[in-house]
Amino acid sequence: MPPINNNGNISNFAQRDINIGTQNNNYHPERPETPPRPSAVIPFSQDTDFVKRGAILDEVDRRYVVPGTWAALVGLGGVGKSQLAIEYAYQRRIQSPDTWVLWVYASNAVRFQESYREIANRAKISGRKDPNADIFQLVHDWLCNSKDQWLLVLDNVDDASFLLDAPKAQPDDAPDSRSAPKPLRSYIPHSEHGSVLVTSRNQEAALQLVEQRDCITVKPMDEDQARTLLDKKLLNQEDADRIHIDELAKALEYMPLAIVQAAAYITRKKPRCSVQEYLLDFQKSDSERTALLNNEAGHLRRDHEAKSSIIITWHISFDHIRKTRPSAGNLLSLMSFFDRQGIPQELLRAQPGKGPAQQEQHERDSKRQALEDEGGTSQSNVGDDGFEDDVRMLRDYSFISATDRTSFEMHRLVQLATRDWLHIRNELEQWKHHFIRNLCDAFPTAHYENWRVCQKLFAHAKSAAEQRPEREDSLVHWAFLLYNVAAYALVVGNWAEAEAMSLESTKTQTKILGVGHEYTLRSIVILARTYTTQNRLLEAEKLQVQTCKKKFRADDKITLGIIADLALTYWIQGRLPEAEKLQVQVMETYKKKLGADHSLTLQSMKILAVTLKSRGFTSEAISLLKDCCELSSRVSPQHPDLMLYRETLRKWQLKAREIQDQRES
Repeated sequence: MPPINNNGNISNFAQRDINIGTQNNNYHPERPETPPRPSAVIPFSQDTDFVKRGAILDEVDRRYVVPGTWAALVGLGGVGKSQLAIEYAYQRRIQSPDTWVLWVYASNAVRFQESYREIANRAKISGRKDPNADIFQLVHDWLCNSKDQWLLVLDNVDDASFLLDAPKAQPDDAPDSRSAPKPLRSYIPHSEHGSVLVTSRNQEAALQLVEQRDCITVKPMDEDQARTLLDKKLLNQEDADRIHIDELAKALEYMPLAIVQAAAYITRKKPRCSVQEYLLDFQKSDSERTALLNNEAGHLRRDHEAKSSIIITWHISFDHIRKTRPSAGNLLSLMSFFDRQGIPQELLRAQPGKGPAQQEQHERDSKRQALEDEGGTSQSNVGDDGFEDDVRMLRDYSFISATDRTSFEMHRLVQLATRDWLHIRNELEQWKHHFIRNLCDAFPTAHYENWRVCQKLFAHAKSAAEQRPEREDSLVHWAFLLYNVAAYALVVGNWAEAEAMSLESTKTQTKILGVGHEYTLRSIVILARTYTTQNRLLEAEKLQVQTCKKKFRADDKITLGIIADLALTYWIQGRLPEAEKLQVQVMETYKKKLGADHSLTLQSMKILAVTLKSRGFTSEAISLLKDCCELSSRVSPQHPDLMLYRETLRKWQLKAREIQDQRES
């Protein structure tokens, strides 16, 4: 250690001054003290409500069979790492009364020094009262020379730099210093008599102290553990409320800190708040959830510097990530808007496109190919864009996890906390815009060949639908995205979602672009189709007739689609002659403009064939459907509609032969 200066301060550790004491020339040597028997220096009482977390503590115990073991509990903030360490410390003390159990606050250098001084006082280490004493060296030497077993808990080592970085020499340090300043890490000895247990929300920080094999990942509780914890913290609420405990634990994603926080809130407000009422408020909206989770209900077994609100706890980590690696903070911001599962990395890497008006099909195809290439080597494995480093940092903090080589997932509460963090910093709309643009560019049309990608992105699109943006430029892309999603939902039979999204898209585009705009009309088409599929024919007909009047070209693609839809509405209503007339017009125009083998032409042929069959023109219907099947088999032999066409054709032909046989007999 460098010499003590006149103010009694040693060199700066991690940008923080650690005061050892004021020099006192009247100091007298300490009288010898009787060494105390081993005891526990644990700043928290044992939790009588502690819920066993599977085999985690047993796993810690197994590691400490080997003398001198260092291990770490690593996991998301609020997942219960410190609570596990407290319980293990008490269990260790009970099992081995001759073992020193020592607790060190390791969030920064000042707290580290305070903890070492407490250890020195409890162990009555000789020389500790000397104002010039190096308290770190005293505790280090005592641990090294101890004949008793000891366990040292280093709690909240979320940033290990203050332990690893050697302090810089001060300008007034003596030039003849006998040794260079040493990092604080060097005062935590490896000893055959001692073990070290680290808790950290940052795996990278933990790995600077322990081996990878000695990192024990702490995940959220399972359903039974969470239910038990909530029940205990609620002081065994009456049975009428107990039926809602499971649902609340699930809503809180089985996170211990969130559970304790919710239970404290409910208990404190009882009888004016019940589990059911808390749950109903929690489920209302993001703002309600955030308000409840921001409430700092007292937690008796958390460091006073740690926050009892899980939202604020995570905000602190977000700030550290942004300060340390801004690009990782940006990645976290973007990911917070997706559905929590199956977040595709291609959409995280993508830059916003030019918008719906410039979305060419080849751009969609390239997006689709990248998304479908799940088994190949991802571009994330090459290049120097830093994406993998960003991912690693977020994974180290347990904010995200990799489900496979191409996608990630997050906890919903982490996403909620991230969006709240962005809102506080006035960045919410900026990142929402980025998310919507990326998803809008990637979500393809509802053609059969795109269904795989549509299905993969559908959950994220539903998430986008629930997050209406405020910016007008974002609203245009949002509405266009909803149109594409509604079209896909319609063809796969999700009628209610198709209606809701197409209605929202129609309203938004009508307001911004006008009722006659192409994109507005397309949304109206999808909305009318949702009415038709739900047998709300009068609503469908009204929309279709009104929309036809907005376009005057009979061969316009949108107009043809509307005419075809109107014909279908007439057909369902039993107005077959009117339907046939419109269907012939549509089919002939499609053949001329798009070709006989185009999917729209084939679809119009099949529909017309059905109408002809319904009107009794069986021979014409069979002939037309046969042509449709032959053309379809050339274009898309695996299309599911082709099997339906063939099956329908087979039935018609069989029925026609039966009728013919009856006539001949």
